[in-house]
Amino acid sequence: MSVVRYEFIKKCKQTGARLGRVHTPHGSFDTPAFMPVGTQATVKGMSPAELKEIESQIILSNTYHLYMRPGREIVKEAGGLHGFMNWDRPILTDSGGFQVFSLSDFTSIKEEGVTFKSHIDGSKHFISPETAIQIQNDLGADIIMAFDECIPYPCEFDYAKKSLERTTRWAKRCKEAHKNTDKQALFGIIQGGTYKELRIQSAHEILEIDFPGYALGGLSVGEPAEEMYAMLECTVPLMPEDKPRYLMGVGSPDYLVEGAIRGIDMFDCVLPTRIGRNGTIMTSRGKIIVRDAKYARDFSPMDPECDCYACRNFTRAYIRHLLKANEVLGIRLTTWHNLRFLLNLMKKVRQAIMEDRLADFRKEFFTNYGYIKG
Repeated sequence: MSVVRYEFIKKCKQTGARLGRVHTPHGSFDTPAFMPVGTQATVKGMSPAELKEIESQIILSNTYHLYMRPGREIVKEAGGLHGFMNWDRPILTDSGGFQVFSLSDFTSIKEEGVTFKSHIDGSKHFISPETAIQIQNDLGADIIMAFDECIPYPCEFDYAKKSLERTTRWAKRCKEAHKNTDKQALFGIIQGGTYKELRIQSAHEILEIDFPGYALGGLSVGEPAEEMYAMLECTVPLMPEDKPRYLMGVGSPDYLVEGAIRGIDMFDCVLPTRIGRNGTIMTSRGKIIVRDAKYARDFSPMDPECDCYACRNFTRAYIRHLLKANEVLGIRLTTWHNLRFLLNLMKKVRQAIMEDRLADFRKEFFTNYGYIKG
């Protein structure tokens, strides 16, 4: 039995979305779940205690960045990521594949692995599927990911097919290289771009390898929302009912709700922290740019319906002042709020599933947020 286990709780009668719980060596988390991204072994601007206050049950860290700095050896010496960053709840690490292909000015892909240049100092590095797993074994996250190629959008059919087949071969090598099976669960990644037949082919190939969980990669990379939803609709029904389903790199409110309706259990994205640092906040009535001049004398909370520390204690006018003055507290408060907003959104989604009213919740939320007019 895998050290990471999915527990099914309920299916929504309105939508078919599922409510569940994932059990890991460092505790359990409820699904559907949004995972804040702690790229450098920290969620930018947030302490572990603050993450717990906003009810973050699991976070994600990035293999590529931690391999570059401070290095896997240091993290391992510290007792793994949990000890290094003082986080006693579940952690997931991605394989670094996305960053290898997206951040490097030079990338050479061969069957053995990928040669690339560091985005920090230009030094040359090589990562194979085996290396990616060894690094993640040293980092010690509860859930680790197979090394895959994340193709761009758009991508020609022939290359997408060639890429997914290499990802399958790499996935087999990752499973063979994974040593900490008593402490970590290795998830496989389904690829195939925006081609239905390739997604189905990849799903069959990756599922045949038999992982304790499965992810959908290569989506939310620039394709229209309708294409992403179409890929979910043709792939998710092929994924096992008794294992977690993870949609990588997705974090906008509409994608979270729509993904949950289509059977996804886990999501992650840098969106809430990134836009927060730029002064954009998500509210129950849609996004606002709190840096704008019209909020200079707005003494209301960022979101009157939010219960986070920032909204309970500070006004839009004050936070705008902090951002304009380049005060660190400003971006801490916008980050705090955005993360709480998405975590609370998923809590409401779970409650709506439990009460068989997720379709009704979707309509109400989308109307208030501005996705549906009228």
